[in-house]
Amino acid sequence: MPVLVMKFGGTSVATLDRIRRAAKRVGVEVSKGYDVIVIVSAMSGETNKLVGYVNETSPMYDAREYDAVVSAGENVTAGLMALTLQEMDVPARSWQGWQVPVRTTSVHSAARIEEIPTDNINARFAQGMRVAVVAGFQGVSPEGRITTLGRGGSDTTAVAFAAAFGADRCDIYTDVDGVYTTDPRIADKARKLDRIAFEEMLELASLGAKVLQTRSVELAMRYNVKLRVLSSFEEQSDDAGTLVCSEEEIMESNVVSGIAYSRDEAKMTLISVADRPGIAAAIFGPLSEAGVNVDMIVQNISEEGRTDMTFSCPTDQVLRAEKALAAAKTRGEVNYHDLVADTNVAKVSAVGIGMRSQSGVAATMFRTLSNEGINIKVIATSEIKISVLIDRKYMELAVQALHDAFELDKVA
Repeated sequence: MPVLVMKFGGTSVATLDRIRRAAKRVGVEVSKGYDVIVIVSAMSGETNKLVGYVNETSPMYDAREYDAVVSAGENVTAGLMALTLQEMDVPARSWQGWQVPVRTTSVHSAARIEEIPTDNINARFAQGMRVAVVAGFQGVSPEGRITTLGRGGSDTTAVAFAAAFGADRCDIYTDVDGVYTTDPRIADKARKLDRIAFEEMLELASLGAKVLQTRSVELAMRYNVKLRVLSSFEEQSDDAGTLVCSEEEIMESNVVSGIAYSRDEAKMTLISVADRPGIAAAIFGPLSEAGVNVDMIVQNISEEGRTDMTFSCPTDQVLRAEKALAAAKTRGEVNYHDLVADTNVAKVSAVGIGMRSQSGVAATMFRTLSNEGINIKVIATSEIKISVLIDRKYMELAVQALHDAFELDKVA
């Protein structure tokens, strides 16, 4: 029988009633002739509670034991979902990551999936099981230890299973009914998209949109897995939600598909750095080793052999960046006069595959911000994205103004 993957996030399985509602959706797909692989997250709030227990018990915790504890939430949900389906006379069985097995790297709390053998679950499907309920977010290392994939890892688990089993589709059930042109809480004209290209979704996810985990979109794009984002709390039709698919499956779209934002950004500037070959490597090497996620980078014009280097990073990584660069300065690897951190900025981005073939997006974006009296601090571009750093107090105004300027409330 054809295989369908259905993933339910924490809010979708937060209570026994919600688990029953999710199970009914699974039952509908089974009645259509699918063998279903259900990926479940921990019940809403459970993972945070388990992380709190670990931190209180051992602030300098062993990462292997951290994974053993925080993966427990998904195991509970998987068992409850399987029991609920059995009560509905749907043949179901729960599977933990090590039982499949979901083989991963040994990097605890941030493991990457390396292989998902299909033999065990397919054998059970052949014996009459109709639903395999798999605990998301977890796997097993080559050493036989439980691993976890990082926060939001159940999305990645779902897409990886869809790729491994050649599923017709991967449905991601969450607390929103699809992907919007921007956050509806900020712009009341935000419109739900029927379809969005993998590349656009990847940019939006990496730029702050919380609908899908970035790694899951990367995986879907690599293996051409059709993703559908749906709400767990609304009645569904065959065309409900937003389909994330290849660019070739989208007939027409707006030049800009969405406006994304990231509130918790910081702008860091190294003042008076020696302008010499290798200076960028000397700066960003230590930052990489310290786990600082650098995004936008700008180097000023050199004067008398000195230059300024500016980059952005998440605000919660500023202290880590300062320590890494101070250590590099002490070692004599990089010499700078001062390091200035501005933690009151936000990143706003316009994303769209239409930028490849149409000009004028940058001009419209910059003119719109200028008309609103918003100063741009840093600009970064790619083939389908333009991002700017601005003062955080103007973030919502910028999102609303750009949404209107690109007429995203209208269908192309």
